[in-house]
Amino acid sequence: MIPNFAVIGIDTPRLHWPRLWLPVFLLWIPAILLAPLVLLILLVLTIPAWVGGFNVWRALRVLWGILTNLTGTDVRVHADGNHVVVRIL
Repeated sequence: MIPNFAVIGIDTPRLHWPRLWLPVFLLWIPAILLAPLVLLILLVLTIPAWVGGFNVWRALRVLWGILTNLTGTDVRVHADGNHVVVRIL
């Protein structure tokens, strides 16, 4: 499943920021609009990749797998009284 939201929170000893909800799904709008350009660039990049033995399509499958498996990621960092939380829903 593709991530829908990212929640970011920053707490310091002097400042408490409210949690910021970022709608990640809105990034798909420019991605869809740029898709024809990206496809053209990928096709141009695959020509030297075939000569060099690099499989671009496999790399894209791996990147897509990483992107779709980000759902449920929860990163919490605590150092010197500072706290940073990043969750991807």
